[in-house]
Amino acid sequence: MATIKDVARLAGVGLGTASRVVSGKGAVSPATLAKVRKAIEELDFRPSHAARALLSGYSKMIGVYIPVLKGTFYTPILQLIDMELRASGLHMVVAFGVGQSDARRQAVEGIEFLMERGCDGIVTMSNALQDEDIMAFGTRGSNIVVVNQAFSGLAEQCFVVDHRQGGRLAAQALLAQGHRHIAVVAGPSTAPDNVERIDGFMAELQRQGIDTAGLWVAESDFSPEGGWACTRELLASDYPFTALFCANDEMAIGALSHFQEAGIAVPDDVSVLGYDDTPSAEFSAPRLSSVHVPWRDVALAGLNALLNRCYGGDRPVSRDYPVSVTQRASLGPAPKGERAGAVRKRRP
Repeated sequence: MATIKDVARLAGVGLGTASRVVSGKGAVSPATLAKVRKAIEELDFRPSHAARALLSGYSKMIGVYIPVLKGTFYTPILQLIDMELRASGLHMVVAFGVGQSDARRQAVEGIEFLMERGCDGIVTMSNALQDEDIMAFGTRGSNIVVVNQAFSGLAEQCFVVDHRQGGRLAAQALLAQGHRHIAVVAGPSTAPDNVERIDGFMAELQRQGIDTAGLWVAESDFSPEGGWACTRELLASDYPFTALFCANDEMAIGALSHFQEAGIAVPDDVSVLGYDDTPSAEFSAPRLSSVHVPWRDVALAGLNALLNRCYGGDRPVSRDYPVSVTQRASLGPAPKGERAGAVRKRRP
């Protein structure tokens, strides 16, 4: 395989001149440019990624850290980032954790891993990091953007959603259908975005006269398995309910599956509302109603801001990500009369 040295030798120019032609940076006379290009063509020279990095001073790699590499939430975001980077001649390097256990340490180590690989910048989507973790990166943290978490003093590098508003909208959607007996499957209490959406949900219920102290609430891990297990626990309790709010779609999908196995009809017996409005929501059975968060817009804004920081440029960076409720088949009116207690009566 030909090298840049072979190109310089065949063209009869210095290595620096050949490098300027390959990188496209620096002045070269038309005659010299023609000779080097001819040598490149004759040798079928293809500069490697490493060589380009040496010539430009950039690795042309962007790192992405996500807490876990599974499920339907992160995949569309990774696809979007990869597509945008490829269109700009850049490359994506992904690091990920292995679950909720010791998530903070995993996030710090994952970001360190990406830095050690020479990434020009990093997008992190972990919600386990704390202010001191970001500050500990020092000047290296200037080329980090954070999606879905806010850090003090780093407003320009953080891209967040109003999850309290998302929680309020979830409560309003259930109340508008007449639901007053509601159960909740929350995400981890250590996740700030989960805390915000649950706080918003409870605040709206209280505002509309619901005693939230009596609500059945379980905490899970944002997984379908967790949603399934919590729903089984709910059906085994004596709690009467006509609606279930899950703090993300994956837990809601697990809940739908367990209701189906238990012979409980959605939405005739119970309504189910998820959160995020991931692609899986549109193709569940029944199709899942969900709080829509424009995650693609959030991720793209963060990526554009990072590329502007790393390479210059003026890519558009939005800070407005309105949430809404996408209503599908899983959300219906609260049962009336005798059917209002059907779920409790039919529990295993």
